[in-house]
Amino acid sequence: MGSMAPCLRVLLVEDSQPFLHFVSSALQEVPGLQIVGEVSDGLEAAQQAERLQPDLILLDIGLPTLDGIKAARRIHKLVPECKILFLSQESSADVVQEAFNSGAQGYVVKVHAGSELLAALEAVRQGRQFVSIGLSG
Repeated sequence: MGSMAPCLRVLLVEDSQPFLHFVSSALQEVPGLQIVGEVSDGLEAAQQAERLQPDLILLDIGLPTLDGIKAARRIHKLVPECKILFLSQESSADVVQEAFNSGAQGYVVKVHAGSELLAALEAVRQGRQFVSIGLSG
């Protein structure tokens, strides 16, 4: 029996090719999930979010042209119903606080992405917040 979960359309925003490849491969294993775009800078992220109207954006913070926090604020205005999940190597409390203030639903520290990414996606998909284990220290 196929799952009845509606298709989750995801936009990936990441400027590191190896990490983008890792995330992209991991997401291809998830049933009912479709990657609708991959971009590498914050300005383009906002433009593509508006154009593609994805359900979820996986957003890096250290991005060229427009950092992830600013991009998230812009995306939140343009596509309010789109969920934002940050994936970043930043683990300082200030940055994380700012990430959630910018409208994000979840935050995964990159070193834990291998173990947390899918759980984070599932949580955000169900409308819950997700905070990386890497931040509790």
